[in-house]
Amino acid sequence: MVDALKGEGAALASAALLAGEEVLEMRFATGEPDTVLAAIDRHFAPADMLVSRDTIEMPKVFVSDMDSTMIGQECIDELADYAGLKPQIAAITERAMQGELDFVAALRERVALLEGLEESAVSTCLDERITPTPGARALVATLAAHGARTVLVTGGFHHFADPVGEMLGFDRVVGNRLEVAGGRLTGGLLGGIVDSGVKAQVLREEAGEGRISIATGDGANDIPMIEAATYGFAYRAKPKARAAANGRVDHGDLSAVLSLLGIPRKEWRAA
Repeated sequence: MVDALKGEGAALASAALLAGEEVLEMRFATGEPDTVLAAIDRHFAPADMLVSRDTIEMPKVFVSDMDSTMIGQECIDELADYAGLKPQIAAITERAMQGELDFVAALRERVALLEGLEESAVSTCLDERITPTPGARALVATLAAHGARTVLVTGGFHHFADPVGEMLGFDRVVGNRLEVAGGRLTGGLLGGIVDSGVKAQVLREEAGEGRISIATGDGANDIPMIEAATYGFAYRAKPKARAAANGRVDHGDLSAVLSLLGIPRKEWRAA
């Protein structure tokens, strides 16, 4: 390992096991963070990692995406199944998350296709389809116990995000609002759109000046938020989001973030 990293321009200065011997902390005498990330990728992927220029500190703000991050599903794709449109809408979702489509235009296009669907389908979808990602409850509860303010911010909808946020213990939820009339979706949205810029703005507002922050996400619309965070984690992410992150979880579940922050398992909380 040492020789492989040195050959990539990252000379190891010291190494120690952390978090109950689950994490190997490496300090480098030479090598930029991007160089270290690339070297680990080339030689040890898939691996969970966090690379920082400075000593890792406990975050005071945690902001996370929802779909395919805090929950294991894309809500709009699952909701579309109740309208018989899942393959069509899921294909648009995938391209948007890969960064191939304008997010706002893709969102409006997918919502428009749901016109006429009964609002009750949302509750049914929540009950039948939506489940937390493994490690999500422990991540939120443990960071909150260590003094972090927790915010769920999604390009999805409050119809889903509010109950998910309550279930997982988030302090604040930011999302889009589906327009409903006569008990059915109109195919429109109410108010402004939560896009990548809004996600990053929420993180900056919550972090303020100098507060250590952490963000988790998986898609292209999470990139500005991931880049704005002190520790930006890409969770089982699309390539563009993964490349933007200084933290990556490719192997374990979301609780791996706790280990990478140096929090021993005995201090983890269950929601």
